Amino acid sequence: MTRRLAEVAKKVGVSEATVSRVLNGKPGVSDATREAVLTALDVLGYERPTQLRGDRARLVGLVLPELQNPIFPAFAEVVGGALAQQGFTSLLCTRTLGGVSEADYVDLLLQQQVSGVVFAGGFYAQADAPHQHYKLIQERKLPAVLVNAAVDHLGFPQVSSDDHVAAEMAIGHLRALGHRRIGMVLGPRDHIPSRRKLDAFLAAEEADPELVEHSMFSLEGGHAAATKLVNAGVTGIVCASDILALGAIRAVRRAGLSVPDEVSVIGYDDSAMMNCTDPPLTTVRQPIDAMGRAAVDMLVALIERAAVPADELLFEPELVVRASTARARI
Repeated sequence: MTRRLAEVAKKVGVSEATVSRVLNGKPGVSDATREAVLTALDVLGYERPTQLRGDRARLVGLVLPELQNPIFPAFAEVVGGALAQQGFTSLLCTRTLGGVSEADYVDLLLQQQVSGVVFAGGFYAQADAPHQHYKLIQERKLPAVLVNAAVDHLGFPQVSSDDHVAAEMAIGHLRALGHRRIGMVLGPRDHIPSRRKLDAFLAAEEADPELVEHSMFSLEGGHAAATKLVNAGVTGIVCASDILALGAIRAVRRAGLSVPDEVSVIGYDDSAMMNCTDPPLTTVRQPIDAMGRAAVDMLVALIERAAVPADELLFEPELVVRASTARARI
C-alpha cells in the first residue's frame, strides 16, 4: 500500500496524504485532483478500490499491431493528442510475436475499466483470424472504433482510407507514364484492405491476375514477392504499404535493375521518412490526421451514449509523386 501511494503521488504530483484521501473516499480533494489520482491508478496498473469502480476510467485503449512500421506511431500520436483534448488518456497496447495477443489486451482493458478502445491494423481486418474478443467487447457494451476495413459481421463503427480509390490512383499514375505490365504486392489473402485494392487492380484495363503476389507486411515479404514480379517482366509495381515498397525496391536492385529507370515502384501510407529514401518513394498517402480525429470523435460520442451507426466512414487518399516512378521505356 505504501509503495502504491508513493507511486501514484509522484505520478500526479500531490502528497501521499491526498492520494490516501481519494482512495478512502474522504472529502477535501478537488474533483480534478480526484480524477487525476484515479487515472494514475489505471495507468500504473493498480486496481481501483471497490467503492470507486462504479464509473469507467477516463482511459482509452489504443491497440496496434506493431510500432516498427512508422505509420502506426504516427497514428498513435494523432489519436493520443485528440483524446487528450477530450479529457482522456490513451493506453497504448502493441501486440508482440509469441507474447501478448490482441485478445489478451482486450481482457486487460476490460479489467482496467477503460472507457473505450480504438483498434488499428487488428485481427478484425483478417477474415480468417480469431474474432471472439470483439464479441466480448460487444457483450460488455464497451465503445470501440475500428480503423481501416473490417470483416462484415463485426458491427462496429469504422474509419477507413478508401483502398479502392488508392489502388486506382496508383495504377492510373503508372499507366499515365506508359506502363502496361504492372504488378501488385499485397498483404495476406484474407486481409480486407488488400482485397479491396485487388478488386480495383483486377477492374483496371489490361490487368493480369498472374501479376499479383501476397505477402506478410514486412521488408522481407515485399522483397520476396517483388522478386517474382520482376522475374515476370513487370515495369511497374504497386505495393499495399511503404514497407512492402521498400522491399520491392531492394528486389529490383538485387535483380540488377534500376528504380525508376527500369522498374517503377509505388507504396501506400506515406509514412515517415519516405521522402528521404533512395529514391524518394512515390506513394499513396493515408489521411491519418483526419482519420485519427474522426475515430476519436466517434468513440467519444459512443462513450457519451450518442447514437453512432455501425457504418464505415471513408476518407480520400492522396497520390504523392516522388522519384521512384518514371516513364516506361518504350
